[in-house]
Amino acid sequence: MKEFIEYIIKNLVDNPDKVKINQVGGTQSMIIELSVEKSDIGKIIGKRGKTINAIRTLLMSVASRNGIRVSLEILEDGEPSKAAEKADAE
Repeated sequence: MKEFIEYIIKNLVDNPDKVKINQVGGTQSMIIELSVEKSDIGKIIGKRGKTINAIRTLLMSVASRNGIRVSLEILEDGEPSKAAEKADAE
């Protein structure tokens, strides 16, 4: 999953070296956290969210073939990971 998202995102942004992807989760569900340069966030989201919705649709399609539930989150600089906070609390 991580490689699939990484391929798509790196081909959309101007700064592919700044793309960071973190995969959090187990065998049945997964959260993919995406961090990009601030100037590239608009390219990832797209007009009215069309680009990010298309990426999420592709991701869910691939995940459902493997029997996994997946969620894609875009992290802003300095924002703590909600999934990481939850994992730390356990």
